[in-house]
Amino acid sequence: MSAGWFRRRFLPGGPLPAPRPPRPRASPVLYRRPRFLRGSVSGPGTTDARRRPEARPVRCPARGRELPWNAGYAEIINAEKSEFNEDQAACGKLCIRRCEFGAEEDQEWVTLCPEEFLTGHYWALFDGHGGPAAAILAANTLHSCLRRQLEAIAESLVATQPPMHLSGHCVCPSDPQFVEEKGIRTEDLVIGALESAFQECDEVIGRELEASGQEGGCTALVAVSLQGKLYVANAGDSRAILVQRDEVRPLSSEFTPETERQRIQQLAFVYPELLAGEFTRLEFPRRLKGDDLGQKVLFRDHHMSGWSYKCVEKSDLKYPLIHGQGRQVTVLDMNQLELQEEDVVVMATDGLWDVLSNEQVARIVRSFLPGNQEDPHRFSELAQTLIHSTQGKDNGLTEGQVSYDDISVFVIPLNSQGQRNSGH
Repeated sequence: MSAGWFRRRFLPGGPLPAPRPPRPRASPVLYRRPRFLRGSVSGPGTTDARRRPEARPVRCPARGRELPWNAGYAEIINAEKSEFNEDQAACGKLCIRRCEFGAEEDQEWVTLCPEEFLTGHYWALFDGHGGPAAAILAANTLHSCLRRQLEAIAESLVATQPPMHLSGHCVCPSDPQFVEEKGIRTEDLVIGALESAFQECDEVIGRELEASGQEGGCTALVAVSLQGKLYVANAGDSRAILVQRDEVRPLSSEFTPETERQRIQQLAFVYPELLAGEFTRLEFPRRLKGDDLGQKVLFRDHHMSGWSYKCVEKSDLKYPLIHGQGRQVTVLDMNQLELQEEDVVVMATDGLWDVLSNEQVARIVRSFLPGNQEDPHRFSELAQTLIHSTQGKDNGLTEGQVSYDDISVFVIPLNSQGQRNSGH
């Protein structure tokens, strides 16, 4: 309908009202810094003021506020593009409840006494793109997604081997109770939980940003300790490394190539017509049968290299498109390492790695820690030192380069805390 018709019909003799400009939609989340920075302190910058007059102070947790495993943390806002730090961080303890299934389809959640909890710890860094909103949403959401995913498989995590069926029972006498065909291990379930949590969190962020008319995204670098192992998962260009006395080991990769399995599954996900109604893109440890209908069995999809559980539907009985295995999440078995007092994991956003190499970070770690063994806050002090090394001051260990990006750093000691953590 034309504007003239509208004027004649509803506004005879009067001018059309001026159109209202669209109101900007509010951000889905309020900007904030990590909770553990409340009461934080800002150390004086060590920057060459002639090169970096706009540099801002380094912030770290207040003395007396302990992070999991006495880990250290520091951050700085360097970017001139925003007054906000687009990096976000989160850490804490994971308490995993057991999920028990009754005779009915509905599942019953039972909270056991504290000593029967399966516990772990969690550290995460998120680097926002196009603003801090996605990073804040991820910091608020990902740990909850991960806890839910782990709770759904808690019984299998304490089994000797993950059972094919979540109930732990054989469907028929010819089926093995435990998965042997593909050598699926307990750590594969944790990997699958991490990957599923990343996927779930990504969907939550997408919905929240769309509902508020916002754009943007974020990277995610996560370390999870569980049952004596450290799992490091990364999506984006942040990085984690293990620094020991005689070795530097990368624990993440900024550019992880897809396996052929995941590429094919991704194609089947995007173009389901390629399956011609004859195949399923999902992978299972073995070919499913009619007796499996309604059972919760191991599976993995295109976004997973680990394994999780799903309830078998009729469409899952189709011929499997995929055979084979893959693994991308790094798993560090701390029980198999001869850990020393000064062995640490360094996690940082790309602002640090744009300036410092793995070897340069390791030199700083090895130079700093031996002389600060009595300082209970030495790991946060080390995180600050790493950031100061990107601010243009040549300390003999680095070349005095300047980072123009926001930087967030976790330093996680492995020796005393890691050895005490049994995972239960």
